[in-house]
Amino acid sequence: MSELVIHQIPALNDNYIYLAHEPATKATAVVDPSVAAPVLAALAEKGWKLTHILNTHHHNDHTGGNLELKAATGAIIVGPLADRERIPGIDVALAEGQKYSVGEASAAVFDVPGHTRGHIAFWFEGSRALFCGDTLFLMGCGRMFEGTAPQMWNSLSKLRALPPETRVYCGHEYTQANARFALTVEPDNKALIERARAIDQARAAGRSTVPGLLGDELATNPFLRADRPELQQAAGMAGADPVAVFAEIRHRKDVF
Repeated sequence: MSELVIHQIPALNDNYIYLAHEPATKATAVVDPSVAAPVLAALAEKGWKLTHILNTHHHNDHTGGNLELKAATGAIIVGPLADRERIPGIDVALAEGQKYSVGEASAAVFDVPGHTRGHIAFWFEGSRALFCGDTLFLMGCGRMFEGTAPQMWNSLSKLRALPPETRVYCGHEYTQANARFALTVEPDNKALIERARAIDQARAAGRSTVPGLLGDELATNPFLRADRPELQQAAGMAGADPVAVFAEIRHRKDVF
C-alpha cells in the first residue's frame, strides 16, 4: 500500500488545504480547496497533476475552488452522498463503509455529521492520515450548525477509535484558541498544560500546529473526553451521560 506525500497549503484567514500525492501512480488529490489559485501554484511548484478533489462537506471555504480546479485539470470531484446536492461539480458521492482510492492509496470513508448534516472523513490507513474537515479540530471540534449533540458525539467517537498514531489533518488553524478553552474545562490536566505551552511556542514562531496525533487528542481534547471520569469531575458533571457532558462543553465553547 502506497504512502501519500502530503503538502499543506494555508488559505484564507485560517484554512488549510491539503495536496495528497501518491508516488507510485502520480495521482494527486486536493482536500477541501477553498480557493484554486494557491492549489494551482503548489501543483506547478511540485510538478504534480491534480486528479482528484476530495470534499469533506459543503461549506464554501472547503469547496470554493472546486469548479475552477476541475476546469483547469479535469479532476474528479468527490464528496458526501448525504449532501451531494450542495457539493459544486460533484462526480462521485460516498458514504460510510465505502473505500475510495487515490492511485494506490485507499481511504476508508466515515459519515461524521454534526457540523453539517452531510459531512464525511477520509482515513488513509496506510498513510496514517485522517482528513476530517471541520468535525474534529486539534483540541476542539466543529460547531453544530446543522446537527445535534448525539450526532456529533457519535461522529467523534468513530474518529477517536482510530489508531493513536493517526495524524489529524483538520480544516483550520484553531488549535491555540481551542487550547485556551480546554484549559477552562480541565485546568489540572498535565498533558493539556504541557501541550498548550508547546502550541503557544509554535504559534509564536509562526509554525503550523497541524497535523497532530490522535493519541494527543485523546489525552487533551475535551470533546473526545466527555465520557472520561476525570473530565466529568472537572466539568462538575460526574457520572452524567457522555452526550449531556459533550453538549454542555460544546455550549461553553460556543459562548467562550
